[in-house]
Amino acid sequence: MSDRKMPPISQLKGRQLGRILIKMGRIRRAEVHEALEIQKQQRRPIGSILVELGHITKEDLNVALAAQVGMELIDIGGMDIPPEIIALVPQTMATTYKVVPYAFDPEQNRLSIAMDSPDNFHATDDMQTLLGFRIQASIADPDKLQTAIDRYYPEGGAESMSGLIDEISADEDLAKFEGRNESIDLEELKELAEANPVKKLLNLVLLQAIRDKASDIHFEPFEDEFKMRYRIDGVLYEMVPPPKHIAAAIASRVKVLAKLDIAERRLPQDGRIELQMHGNPIDLRVAILPTMFGESVVMRVLDRSNVSLDLDRLGMRDDDLAIFHQLIRKPNGIIVNTGPTGSGKTTTLYAALSELNDPDTKILTAEDPVEYDIDGLCQVQIRSEVGMTFARALRSFLRQDPDVILVGEIRDLETAQISVQASLTGHLVFTTLHTNDAPSSIARLLDLGLEPFLVTATLEAVVAQRLVRRICPNCKTEFSPSEEMLMELAIKPEDVGDRPFYYGRGCDYCNNTGYRGRMGLYEIMVLDDHLRELIMRHASSNLLRQEAIKRGMRTLRQAGMSAIYDGITTIEEVVKETVFET
Repeated sequence: MSDRKMPPISQLKGRQLGRILIKMGRIRRAEVHEALEIQKQQRRPIGSILVELGHITKEDLNVALAAQVGMELIDIGGMDIPPEIIALVPQTMATTYKVVPYAFDPEQNRLSIAMDSPDNFHATDDMQTLLGFRIQASIADPDKLQTAIDRYYPEGGAESMSGLIDEISADEDLAKFEGRNESIDLEELKELAEANPVKKLLNLVLLQAIRDKASDIHFEPFEDEFKMRYRIDGVLYEMVPPPKHIAAAIASRVKVLAKLDIAERRLPQDGRIELQMHGNPIDLRVAILPTMFGESVVMRVLDRSNVSLDLDRLGMRDDDLAIFHQLIRKPNGIIVNTGPTGSGKTTTLYAALSELNDPDTKILTAEDPVEYDIDGLCQVQIRSEVGMTFARALRSFLRQDPDVILVGEIRDLETAQISVQASLTGHLVFTTLHTNDAPSSIARLLDLGLEPFLVTATLEAVVAQRLVRRICPNCKTEFSPSEEMLMELAIKPEDVGDRPFYYGRGCDYCNNTGYRGRMGLYEIMVLDDHLRELIMRHASSNLLRQEAIKRGMRTLRQAGMSAIYDGITTIEEVVKETVFET
């Protein structure tokens, strides 16, 4: 095999892999044809076939793949990288994205990084967004790169939140903005947003929150302090508070990332930041609210990999799951999902739509906002400020020949009436309401002004739900509950017998909370002729509840009790999220 000099990258970029390897002198034309014949039968990447045949090495393949996308291969192991360049990429980011910075050009604002694969292009996009540098990527041998990461970012040397906050507190350039909340001009705001300590702090908070599977990140300015909190499994946890004077800097940096107006500090603004972590797309939905003491920033973390859109994994018991499967297969009718904000309604409905999502089913959704982009669904963002309301979207939907429609929420009589009309004309409609339990939804629909006969003609079922935290499997411990704890559940010790109860002691896996992840508790009220008759007679929610229970409905509290007995959740969680039904 020839060892001739590597041709310029410009001559190799964009060419087929076989041709690049021939130009590099690593392979002959006949060997490429041999690999292509195997590829026709096995449908595998030609590069891995050539390595298996022994025609090229893995390093040859890495060089060729890098050249194909216009990247150089560098020897990271032979470099001695200055600490000031290593400091430009925080430890969390380097280990998360598997990259090492090795050169920086301040005039061009260009940071050169080594990565292990040309497929890792999301890392360059995210780092460009988060760090604000122009990123130039090169490829390094994966083993040598890992050695470099271990060398320059040693275990235990991770940048701590408190260490970074100490650095910010000591930063004289940032300290001069103390007490100047309203008097900071636009140029100074831009300067604040680009300050390196501010970038490092925000990046650390973002990466830590995503790694800990937080659902929301809060930056809140108060009169005497600036709080950073994030929500995990429905509970807010406070982080080490940074100095109050960087509140404007954090808000400005977030606005830059979300492409919002950095100069507008009097009106609320909404935006979005798109990232990739370990190959998973993550959307950060940004909401900025002006308050008395500065701008409050909340980022909702929408991580597709962290949300199960599989009906079997939501927490429904087998009999409820069987009923729900039957309901979503109905040819028409309305299925209402009810519960407070943050009870998992959107996830349940998306899971139902994912189940129905196939080439012969047309699904349209009207949402405010669209939380997850799902292939195969036509999703519409509601924008009331320009007249795009739920009612207007629904009217247009009926001319789009749909099979299934999702209405994000029934908020008024007009939306309710068009939903009924859609159901009566042969469509299956999913929607949500905000009520405490399933039977209360009937009263809510009648209060909106719907006629009882229309409710009974179209409503197939109401699904109420709550989210409770799961006991951490790593530190799950059996215990005997006290009589007071059982009284909170309205049960007597003799009713329990020798059933085991569990709680989480707290460990590193669950951040010493005793909980890891959440599950749904479900209450499914399926309408039959008797319940429809009661609705026509304007029966109370209590009477509807009693009759539904007689017909086999498991209440939210009963679903919670079952989850406790199964050792999935705790007494405290069920007492907090459900009420005792008399």
